[in-house]
Amino acid sequence: MLSRIYNLLYLWRNAIFCGKKSIKMGTSNTKNRPIVALIYDFDGTLSPGNMQEFGFIQAIGKKPQEFWQESDDIAADQDASNILSYMKLMFDEAKKAGIKLRREDFRKFGESVELFEGVKGWFRLINDYGKAHGVKVEHYINSSGLAEMIEGTPIAKEFKRIYACSFLYNKEGEAEWPGVAVDYTAKTQFLFKINKGILSVRDNKKVNESKIDEKKRIPFPHMIYFGDGETDVPCMKIVKMFGGNSIGVYNPAIPKKKKVAEKLLRQHRVNFITPALYTKESRTYNVVCSIIDKIRIDFELARLAKEK
Repeated sequence: MLSRIYNLLYLWRNAIFCGKKSIKMGTSNTKNRPIVALIYDFDGTLSPGNMQEFGFIQAIGKKPQEFWQESDDIAADQDASNILSYMKLMFDEAKKAGIKLRREDFRKFGESVELFEGVKGWFRLINDYGKAHGVKVEHYINSSGLAEMIEGTPIAKEFKRIYACSFLYNKEGEAEWPGVAVDYTAKTQFLFKINKGILSVRDNKKVNESKIDEKKRIPFPHMIYFGDGETDVPCMKIVKMFGGNSIGVYNPAIPKKKKVAEKLLRQHRVNFITPALYTKESRTYNVVCSIIDKIRIDFELARLAKEK
């Protein structure tokens, strides 16, 4: 309903004000159309489980609950990062099982990762909608999972950048040490990198340089953040606080997941909640299309306000 309302408002505005100066829908000139960044957590957001549970944990002869309990115990005993703890446990258990962890091995495990209904076709749906409504859409991953495994999924090519954990590799191409560890607070830095158009994970200079809002590639109001739980809260809060939209998604097959999302909404951590379904008929699609419509209208109004 909201999407249809914004479409009507947009057409009405075009008919009355634009004339020869109008910006045609679907134009390829990115200077005349806003860029909208869709930023996704991965585990529990695009996939119904933790990516390690779709092949890797089974390959080392453990059950998911057993693996994660051992990881949590390491973190608790050492007062250490949960992220670095699970990465070390993956490394140690693979070594015990005689499994080599090369990039291609991680990607092979990534091929088995399950995705929520509609995810594979989601990106084309939204890209097409954006193009038809004068908006350039870009997709990003911001995850505490492993970049190498995400790169093995069938949707990897859809993302402009995958910000996630990764390993360092020796001369033989085997993982030997964590290279990037992304916890719930580290995720926030990538929002500012997207904001300024910085794709490097390593960069810690340009991201901290002062830059006027007009020169930032993707303003926060043009961001849509998708997350499923409390570890996404810092990112959800930042995007929402700076005028963007945060969406709490939940697995509709697990009632307690919906309760977590409802709590996020009550606490004003997110703008919307929606089942983790990504089809054209889904609430997710309707919400995102409506947000895109609003971004486009706000962009046009700002442009008109600058005209004399």
